[in-house]
Amino acid sequence: MKCVICSGEDVKEKEVEEEIRVGNDIVLVPVKVMVCMSCGERYYDRRTMKRLEEVEDKIEKKRLEVEPIGKVLKVAGII
Repeated sequence: MKCVICSGEDVKEKEVEEEIRVGNDIVLVPVKVMVCMSCGERYYDRRTMKRLEEVEDKIEKKRLEVEPIGKVLKVAGII
């Protein structure tokens, strides 16, 4: 497979964490996708996209157990 962004030929299956935003929170979902090792472009197949849509739906309906792994902090005002 050749990357459509950088034309690199080093595209491999890799486990990555996809981010789904829920209000001010971010849920990390581990998925296996094809990734260009040169530029980082990700390629999702239909099955993975369907799984991500199902996970997002379950999160919105509060039907999926998630585990907290840290917190996000923000500097108040502009520096």
